[in-house]
Amino acid sequence: MKKNIHPKYHNDAVAKCACGNTFKVGSTKPEIFVEICSACHPFYTGKEKLVDTAGRVERFKKMMEKGKQIKKRKK
Repeated sequence: MKKNIHPKYHNDAVAKCACGNTFKVGSTKPEIFVEICSACHPFYTGKEKLVDTAGRVERFKKMMEKGKQIKKRKK
């Protein structure tokens, strides 16, 4: 490796989330700001909301039910 061309690596860089959560990571920057983390992400907190636009979820569920009925008839 060439000397003096690589950025300084910080093993104890602090990542700060918009929700107020902070955690240590390795980075070339000493401080990182993020909008969402595992403490506030809906998937990890269990508060995931399903946004239904124009009835797409209902149409998908109907399609899946039709598929199950067709499979039962074939048996």
